[in-house]
Amino acid sequence: MRIFNYRVILKREQDSGYTAIVPALPGCITYGKNLEQAMAMVKESIDLYLESLTSHDEPIPNEESTLEYMASIQVHA
Repeated sequence: MRIFNYRVILKREQDSGYTAIVPALPGCITYGKNLEQAMAMVKESIDLYLESLTSHDEPIPNEESTLEYMASIQVHA
């Protein structure tokens, strides 16, 4: 058994709740009414996504060589 780690981007929605996106797994997007639910939903989504890849003999992507950086840009408006 291998352990895979994936970045999850959580976006607060205007009305309420959070959208959870897994960039390394195209189309792996879900929603939760709060952070806890969003994280539970995204873990389930990742599990199902990887299960589907495995059942179709497709490679499982990983983020071992992914670097992440946040750029702060000041905008003069």
